[in-house]
Amino acid sequence: MSQKFTLKIYRGIPGKQYWEEFELELKPFYNVMAALMDIQKNPINKKGERVAPVVWEQGCLEIVCGSCSMLVNGRPVQACVILIDQVLKATGGDTITLAPFTTYPLIRDLIVDRTEMFENLKKINAWVEVDNSLDKGFGPTIDSKVQEVRYILSTCISCGCCNESCPQMNSRSKFLGPAIISQARLFNNHPIGKLTARERLMPLMEEGGVSDCGNSQNCVQVCPKDIPLTESISLMGRKVAGESIRMLLNSDDSKI
Repeated sequence: MSQKFTLKIYRGIPGKQYWEEFELELKPFYNVMAALMDIQKNPINKKGERVAPVVWEQGCLEIVCGSCSMLVNGRPVQACVILIDQVLKATGGDTITLAPFTTYPLIRDLIVDRTEMFENLKKINAWVEVDNSLDKGFGPTIDSKVQEVRYILSTCISCGCCNESCPQMNSRSKFLGPAIISQARLFNNHPIGKLTARERLMPLMEEGGVSDCGNSQNCVQVCPKDIPLTESISLMGRKVAGESIRMLLNSDDSKI
C-alpha cells in the first residue's frame, strides 16, 4: 500500500495569507521541489478543490542558484535538496509545512523579494576591479591554503538562509547579514581586491556592520554550502577594529 503525506503550504499575497493542504503519494528520493512540481501539474487541494497552482522560485535544482529558498517545517533551506522521507522520519508525522521567508518582503505564496541582499552586496563592493588587468599580464601567485579558503567562501549562492535564521535581520535593524560580511572577506582576500579593502571595511564599521552581529551563530547552522560564516564575522571584526585604529591614529597625526 502506498504511503501518503500532506504538504501544508502558507500561501497568498501580503495581508492575505492562508494555509492550504495538498495530499501526495510518497515516492523514492522525492524532494520538496518535486512535490511542488506535482502540485503544479495537478493543483487539487486536500478538500478536492481545484485551486491556483502554488508559486515558488527554482532554477538549477542542485544548490547553485539559491532561488528555491523557503521554510520547511520552520527551517530555512533549499527546497531542491530536502528529501520528503527524511523530513517525515525526523518529525514522526505525515505532514510537512512550507512557508516563505519572513526576512524579505513577500511577493506571493513562497516567493519573496531578496533585492535587499543584492543591494547590500553593492554596498561592500562585492567584485574585483578588472579594468586594464589583461594589459598587466599574469596576476600574483595565490598560496594554495588561501585558495582553499577563498573557494569555500566563493560558494555562497545568496540564498538568504543565513539571514532568515539571524535574529538581527529584521525591520528594526540595518544589519547587512552574515553572507555580506563573508563576501567582504572573500574579495579582500583577492590579490587585486586587497587594493580596495578599505572600501569594503567602511560599510562594516557603520550602523548595520559587523558590530551589529548578536553572535547567535544560527547562520552557520543553516548554510546549505557549509560556509564558515561565524569565522568570517570574527575575522572581519578584527579587520574592522584594526582599520578603525589606523584611521584614528592618522587623524591624530594630522592634528600635530
